[in-house]
Amino acid sequence: MRSLPHDLAQAQQEWSATYRQLAERPGRTELRRRLYRLSAQLFFHSYWQQRRPSPAAWWELRALGRSDGGGSKRLHQ
Repeated sequence: MRSLPHDLAQAQQEWSATYRQLAERPGRTELRRRLYRLSAQLFFHSYWQQRRPSPAAWWELRALGRSDGGGSKRLHQ
C-alpha cells in the first residue's frame, strides 16, 4: 500500500464530511464553497506533482476519506 501524506488524507476526510453535510442540506453556499476549496487542495496537492495520480491512488485516497478514523493508521504502513 502506498504511503499518502497525512495532510492529503485529512483533506480527503474533510471533503467527504463536507459532501455528506451538503447532501443533507442542499443549497448551502458555504458548504459548496468549502467543497470547491477542498477539491482544489486535493487535486493540486504537491504529492501529485512528484508522481502522476493513478486511478488506484485516487481510490485509496477516497477510501481513507470514507473510513471511520481507522484510515489514518494505514497512512504510513
